[in-house]
Amino acid sequence: MRIYPLVFKQIFSRMDPEKAHHFAFDALKLAERVGLSKLTRKFFAPSPVLRRTVMGIDFPSPFGLAAGFDKGATGIMCLSDIGFGHVEIGTVTGQAQEGNPSPRLFRLIEDRAVINRMGFNNEGAEVVAARVAGSRQQLKREYSAHRPVIGVNIGKTKIVELEDAVDDYLASTRQLANHADYLVVNVSSPNTPGLRLLQSVQSLRPLLEAVGSKADEVAGRHIPLLVKIAPDLSDEDLAEVAELAGELKLDGIIATNTTIGRTGLRSDSAKVEEIGAGGLSGEPLRERSLEVLRQLRALVPAEMAIISVGGVSNAQDVKQRLDAGADLVQGYTAFLYEGPFWARNINRELAKLS
Repeated sequence: MRIYPLVFKQIFSRMDPEKAHHFAFDALKLAERVGLSKLTRKFFAPSPVLRRTVMGIDFPSPFGLAAGFDKGATGIMCLSDIGFGHVEIGTVTGQAQEGNPSPRLFRLIEDRAVINRMGFNNEGAEVVAARVAGSRQQLKREYSAHRPVIGVNIGKTKIVELEDAVDDYLASTRQLANHADYLVVNVSSPNTPGLRLLQSVQSLRPLLEAVGSKADEVAGRHIPLLVKIAPDLSDEDLAEVAELAGELKLDGIIATNTTIGRTGLRSDSAKVEEIGAGGLSGEPLRERSLEVLRQLRALVPAEMAIISVGGVSNAQDVKQRLDAGADLVQGYTAFLYEGPFWARNINRELAKLS
């Protein structure tokens, strides 16, 4: 099953990264539309030994796809069919927006990493909500009780001022909460000006309180609420976020988003400098993400879920995160390098390691 890395090297690596992403994703969606992914679903399905319950939700596998790959909820079914235990869609904003100008996605192949400054490009909460609702119903029809889980990641619309951020997040919450298995407040992308300022406890408290209350009101049930944080927070800031999460009885924390750091890269420094601003993801983030996980696990209540993401490439990485206290693990960047068998291979190896 090592065909895709060769395809990547010979074809995709020579294409514009964003165009390559759309080409590969469109191929997966086409396979689902013609029924191919449904026919091969059992081949990709995670072993029953991997099932676990987190935040009151049954997950078929602890390994899922991080937000950023399927921003518009256009491929939840095909991504579920290739073995991801959960698919987190988004980031979705209250208003539709095009995101930052292209080029805005860059590969660092020597580091198996990516730099992006996409800027939350999406069609807005109302449009995306309809797709999530449709996919949720289809999953319920076609899967057993252990269907893949849908997470929804929401962020701030770029043109909305920080003082109006709560209302903007609430606009997304009203549209999306009822269709999500869990909801994520993203305050940690480096690609929306000022967004990371919302990670301060003073700004984060009213935001999380408002979104949590509105989500439960809209859905008529409790919607597990998580916050996604940056790897660049200081140890002191991490401790404050952990304390706040405990006080508010959040269901979980996702750690971590991309980093603005550029240390320890093998790629040519001139190339990295030429790329410029953006969030770095992939293998260079592995150690910091693991460090943040360990710190958080020591700080937050045992019942609070931690979803670890950043630098996850293989089953050994997933097992390491679970052993370090993660309840669930997500990946994204390695998917671009490994292709459609990636989740299946991780699940199969993880079952052997369990």
